[in-house]
Amino acid sequence: MRPSDHAPCRLTALAAALLLAACGSPGTDTPDGQPAPGAPGVDWTSGVVHRASAGTGIATLTRVRTGMQDGHDRIVFEFPGSALPGYHVEYIGRPVRQCGSGEVVQLAGDGWLQIRMEPAQAHDEQGRPTITERAFSPGLPAIREARLTCDFEGQVTWVLGVSSPNPFRVLELPSPPRLVVDVRH
Repeated sequence: MRPSDHAPCRLTALAAALLLAACGSPGTDTPDGQPAPGAPGVDWTSGVVHRASAGTGIATLTRVRTGMQDGHDRIVFEFPGSALPGYHVEYIGRPVRQCGSGEVVQLAGDGWLQIRMEPAQAHDEQGRPTITERAFSPGLPAIREARLTCDFEGQVTWVLGVSSPNPFRVLELPSPPRLVVDVRH
């Protein structure tokens, strides 16, 4: 075989590699921040989403951010390391309460989406908060308010005050581990 006879094989292999790289792998973001086709969690629900902990120890929440996407709002919970805590996401009724004290928490909106993560914490070993902004109003169409309601005994809970109890989805993203909750407008 002449060296030029290998060129079509190399081009085919290169094209296949580029196509796979462009598509991404399940559970990763595409360049526009949307989940890749076939990624876990792409189904929308108004029910309960639950995943048990993988037993990798207590995950420390280090960053929370929100943003508006095409047709939905997004909140992202970021953890260092290599694994997410378990989680339970569902709409809850009023009154929303602070864990421990039981005090009623007022939240904007007509729906309250609770995101409970465990084992997790939002403080360091000295008890200092790792998330300084524990309540905020992002000014988004669906997510009106976000508030940390529990950081106690291995459980971190955030409640979103949403415009109405619209369908949501839960995604897991790697590097760094992130739990993503999208709420439709």
